[in-house]
Amino acid sequence: MTDLSANHGKSLSVEIEGRAYARIPVKTHVIAADDDIVDVVSRYAGNLLHSGDMLIVSEKIVAITQHRAYPIDQIEPSWLARFLSRFVHKSPYGIGLGSPYTMELAIREASVLRVVIAAFVAGVARLFGIRGVFYRVCGTNVAAIDGPCGYTLPPYNRYAILAPSKPNDVAQSLSDATGVPVAIVDANDLGVAVLGVSAGCPKPEFIAKILADNPLGQSCEQTPIGIVRPVRRISVHTSVSAAKRLPRGGREC
Repeated sequence: MTDLSANHGKSLSVEIEGRAYARIPVKTHVIAADDDIVDVVSRYAGNLLHSGDMLIVSEKIVAITQHRAYPIDQIEPSWLARFLSRFVHKSPYGIGLGSPYTMELAIREASVLRVVIAAFVAGVARLFGIRGVFYRVCGTNVAAIDGPCGYTLPPYNRYAILAPSKPNDVAQSLSDATGVPVAIVDANDLGVAVLGVSAGCPKPEFIAKILADNPLGQSCEQTPIGIVRPVRRISVHTSVSAAKRLPRGGREC
């Protein structure tokens, strides 16, 4: 374990419910639409796995390999998408649906009717100080849509990306190929959403606790795969730097 290192500003290990877990970032090439997700995960993580490990896979690379990532110059936002995106809260950890391009994908994914209902209900809820209602009405597929951001690894800083299709099935196919449980997650510095799991995974709430500090990052780390390993002792290599902290734990590309 001594040759492992954490991503910038992150810790290699975490203690949950009295037990230590290593979160091992696995670097890959820049994943493209013509990659096969099973081949990618097997190639980069397969030889590193131990009995008792769990694999974590970023939802973004799954979606990319499913051809669910779209250059924004190929998306024509409707008037409704442009209108509704103006009212979305802009977070420093991701643009979400605050872009006409991502809002357009949300409308295509969830339907015009559902998005309009969600926007109305969310507007009423906001009067009472309640946030997040729009995403609860539209569902996790809409909540997981990623938009173009300056700190995202190119070329995906000019893409809008849908949530992966059938994430439970993908997780199981990856588990069958690697022999360990697999979880597909959407993580940032605000929280973790577990979108898909294979057989043998712990509860999503437990997975979210292990990844709460977003150890894989979403920028130039280029580590969309991680290995979670129960350990008794681990030599922790925390990356320390005077560099400024950027949104979603990333660094400038």
